[in-house]
Amino acid sequence: MKVLLLGGPKFLGRAVIEAAVQRGDELTLFNRGTTNTELYPEVERLTGDRDGRLDALRGGSWDVVVDTSGYVPRVVRQSAELLAGTVAHYVFVSSISVYASFGEPATEESPLAVLDDPATEDVQEAYGALKAACEATVEESFPGRALHARAGLIVGPWDPTGRFTYWPHRIARGGDVLVPGPLDRQLQFVDVRDLAEWVLAAAESGEHGPVNATGSWTMRDLLDTSREVTGSEARAVEVDEAFLVEQEVGQWMELPVWVDARDPVWGALMQVDTSRAKAAGLRHRALAETVRGALLDARIVDGVGLAPERESALLAAWRARGQRPAGGS
Repeated sequence: MKVLLLGGPKFLGRAVIEAAVQRGDELTLFNRGTTNTELYPEVERLTGDRDGRLDALRGGSWDVVVDTSGYVPRVVRQSAELLAGTVAHYVFVSSISVYASFGEPATEESPLAVLDDPATEDVQEAYGALKAACEATVEESFPGRALHARAGLIVGPWDPTGRFTYWPHRIARGGDVLVPGPLDRQLQFVDVRDLAEWVLAAAESGEHGPVNATGSWTMRDLLDTSREVTGSEARAVEVDEAFLVEQEVGQWMELPVWVDARDPVWGALMQVDTSRAKAAGLRHRALAETVRGALLDARIVDGVGLAPERESALLAAWRARGQRPAGGS
C-alpha cells in the first residue's frame, strides 16, 4: 500500500512510520523537515508546509493519506482538496474531544462541539470544536472514503504530554501514592503503536466514518501493572473526589487521567463507547507493554502530575481527617 503521512516523526507520526515500514508499505513523509530528521533515512521525504506550501505533493498518487497534524479547517482543506483526486482514502486522526459534552458516555452519534467563532484558529481554546470542523472539511473532499479516528488519550513510547507517563514513573518511585478513588474507576487510552497499526489496516480495508479509537482499563489495572513491571512496593492511598475538589487539585493535568465523575460536563470523559472500534479491528496490546514503553521511551513533564511536596501535603491533609491508606490496590 502506498501511504502518505502528513506530519513529522515525533509521536503518533513516528509510530505510523514504524508500523508502515514493518508492514512493507511504500511510505512518503510530508512535513517541514524540522523534527527528528535523522530518523528513517530510507523513507521518501517531501518538504513543505501544510499552510500554503503544498507544491511537493502535486503529481503524486497514494492509496491512503494519514493525517496526524490537522488542527485547523482552513489548513486541512488545502491538502484535502489537493489530494482528493490522487488519493483513494483519507485517515484523519481526530479526537474524542469533538463531542459537545461528556455528561454521559458518548457514542459516534453524539452531538459534536460547534465553534462559537467559525473564524477562530485558537487550537488551545477550541481544540475539540476545531477537530470536529476538520472532520467535516475532510468529508467534503472525501465523501464516504474518509476514516475519522477519534482517538482517546494516546500513550506509550515517545509520549510528549507526560499525562499517562506520570503514573508508571510515580509507581516506580515507590512509597505512598495518592490515587483518585475508586480504584475500579474506568480509564480510557490507546497505545500509540496500536493506534498506528490500526489506522493503516483500517484504511486498507476501506473503513470509513467516525470511530472512537480508544480502549478501557481501570485505575487498579494501571497501578497493579506498573508495580509488576517496576518491582515497586508503592502503596495506593485512595482518596475521594470530594477531597480532591476541596483541595483544588487540578483535573487531568495536575492529577493525570483524573476527571471528577460528578462533573455534569466532563464526568463521562473516559466512558466513551468503543464497540465500533472493536468491530473495526482495533486491538490492544498487554498493558505491561504500554507501561514499559512509557518507562523506557517517555519522560515525565514539568507541570504535569503532582509535585512530590504537593502530594505529601495532600496525603497529610487526608490522614489528618483520620483516613488511612487503602493499602495495595
